Amino acid sequence: MTGQGLTPMLVVRDVAASSAWYVELFGFVSGRGGHHFERLLAPDGSIELMLHHREFKAHPGMTDPAEGMPGRGVLLYFYTEDAQAVFERARAMGADCLDEPHVNPNACSIEFTLRDPDGYAISVSQRLPRDD
Repeated sequence: MTGQGLTPMLVVRDVAASSAWYVELFGFVSGRGGHHFERLLAPDGSIELMLHHREFKAHPGMTDPAEGMPGRGVLLYFYTEDAQAVFERARAMGADCLDEPHVNPNACSIEFTLRDPDGYAISVSQRLPRDD
């Protein structure tokens, strides 16, 4: 561990339901579980995402998504080795997919965007080899 890193925390209506959604879509592992806070882990044990119930009095600066657009001004990117498989899983789950997998030449990736159960926009991205 280098002492530096970034782990997003989303304020959600239902921690357990949001956790189950992310676990099913990305294969994350519950690192804590519970109704107030969840730490979702990658299979290697690294923390990928934290979820916190909207009663977040212990965290100043966070706002309740019910008071406006969830995650306004933020787009979370989740990297995968197979964007098409994640897209198909998302569709089977009934996720709100905003577009279909497509090549983004600027990012040199295949990606698509969807909304999670709380309305947060997330992009799923599969990096492509560069022709440099």
